[in-house]
Amino acid sequence: MSVISDRETAILGLLNDNSLYGYEIEKIIEERNMRYWTEIGFSSIYYVLKRLEEADYIRSKNKLVKGRSRIIYSITRIGKKALKDKIVSLLSENSKQISPFELGIAFMNVLDPKESIECLEKFLFSSQKRLDSLKEFVKNSKAELENYRKIALYTRPLELIDAEMNWVRSFIAELQVNKDFLRGD
Repeated sequence: MSVISDRETAILGLLNDNSLYGYEIEKIIEERNMRYWTEIGFSSIYYVLKRLEEADYIRSKNKLVKGRSRIIYSITRIGKKALKDKIVSLLSENSKQISPFELGIAFMNVLDPKESIECLEKFLFSSQKRLDSLKEFVKNSKAELENYRKIALYTRPLELIDAEMNWVRSFIAELQVNKDFLRGD
């Protein structure tokens, strides 16, 4: 395994801070609201841990924690190098973002113009709900968002959602003026 996935990066990042057992990783993901900005489900945590261990990026050992046997995971030197390389890549390159929204746009000609516009308006509505949710989270978390990294994790998505909503509004306006726009390729 040479290039680690985003899920693997998230787990390695957490293990870079502390040695943890699986349930602790889930608790931290929840506490930090990491699912706002990374895709890692509870069910995939142990799968990712297994893959990382097979690649020698982490090691595990049984340890007694509060009277219970736990498997504790720690990052290895190789894992730290892989994590650093991935972070350098993530912060240095504007990589292609795959969005199912583009798939919808590519084939929206299967809808009539009115349906297309209705769908885009629903998209705006759901975007506004997400935007409001993030704004509320940031407002309620100001005291906890004491460092630039935590602030950036929530303000960047706010800006991106706002920009996307502006683009969708412009696209709807174009569609309303030129209904033939949907029929072309």
